[in-house]
Amino acid sequence: MSEWTVVTVVATLVGLCASVIRPLMSLNGTITRLTAIVKVLENNISGLTAKNSEAHGKLWEKVEEHDDVLNCHETRLLIIENKTAK
Repeated sequence: MSEWTVVTVVATLVGLCASVIRPLMSLNGTITRLTAIVKVLENNISGLTAKNSEAHGKLWEKVEEHDDVLNCHETRLLIIENKTAK
């Protein structure tokens, strides 16, 4: 092999390595950014889940209150109907 062949092979290998390493580094940076974004989204979703559970608890409390009021009204109506039926 001549010296120029060795230089050409080395230059080709350096170019090949550069063409592979640069996209890999870019990909690594992108993966790092996406990982950070996913962590933020996980925190947001867990916060929303907690707020959602709290809101559902409040709604169920109101439903129970209304259920009690309706039961009282139903009892009163039954008493009134029984008085008028006699």
